[in-house]
Amino acid sequence: MQVSQYDQILVVISFIVAIMAAYTALNMAGRVSTNPGKAGWLWLAGGGLALGIGIWAMHFIGMLAMELTMSMSYDRLLTGLSMLIAVGSSLFALWLVSTPQLRLGRLLPGSLVMGGGIAGMHYTGMAALEVSPPIVW
Repeated sequence: MQVSQYDQILVVISFIVAIMAAYTALNMAGRVSTNPGKAGWLWLAGGGLALGIGIWAMHFIGMLAMELTMSMSYDRLLTGLSMLIAVGSSLFALWLVSTPQLRLGRLLPGSLVMGGGIAGMHYTGMAALEVSPPIVW
């Protein structure tokens, strides 16, 4: 069995990144309903990008915090795909909930999209992890 430990500083940094990304994204998304037209879409895009990249960054900082005794690297294509999944699901979820009157009929699908996007990003990111010798599940 492999012994692993975590760099506590990087773990704390990943929490700070997550908090800052969530605050920034929700602040920006709150401006969508008060700014009609192109400005609203720009706020939505900025909020979705901030949230998606923040979620992705928090996850990968956490992965980098893990210290194993084996050689580790990441597949660039899968790593990029995991970021696209995080950003895409964040954009779609924020679009779903960016209305002047937030109702349960939009909040529930938005939370399911966000949760599914985070799960998809996580598993894609974990698939990008290349270790030597390889892990057999």
